[in-house]
Amino acid sequence: MKKMNLLFLAMTVTFVSGCVNNSALIRTSSTSIRNDIFQELSNGGSIPAGYADLRITSSLKTHKPGIYSAKDIHGTADYKIIMNIDGQAAELHSDLRRENTDAGTLRDPEAGEGMRYHFSKNIRIKTGTHKVVIAIPSDDLAIEREITLRDGSSNSLTLEPVYSSAPGKRRPAFYGVTSFSEGLKGFRVIFNGKPL
Repeated sequence: MKKMNLLFLAMTVTFVSGCVNNSALIRTSSTSIRNDIFQELSNGGSIPAGYADLRITSSLKTHKPGIYSAKDIHGTADYKIIMNIDGQAAELHSDLRRENTDAGTLRDPEAGEGMRYHFSKNIRIKTGTHKVVIAIPSDDLAIEREITLRDGSSNSLTLEPVYSSAPGKRRPAFYGVTSFSEGLKGFRVIFNGKPL
């Protein structure tokens, strides 16, 4: 019993520590301390020496607004993704629309009625290795990765949503079923077609 209590305490401390780390990372990444790392692009054009282009995208789904409370910003234009690269912060632009997807399979995490976001940003950035932080403050979610960009290259960074587990689906056939309505648990980060 004593071992079980210690194990539970260790798991709780790890979980709380992860939440504190996310909150601190979101706080520090939400504001710019530099403004010379990248510039937003409205059109491509030729890439000058010493620079690379990077397109950051994500498509994810949330529940409709007002489901849990009037203050919940899920499903509204206030729901945002913030990126920070080496100290320069910016919001990803989003396109929002209502979506009702039929379940193609029992395990489709995006089946049902909700709100679809398409986030994107095109930037021109200095070549080299960069620390990238992607955060969704309203979900207390932040991830940090390192990417290396070659001179004159066009690159893509795709954030694929990982949704939380649906409650009550513990039967063997339903084990591991996730749903957008349960919120985001994290992202799979794909850089130029390869997982980071």
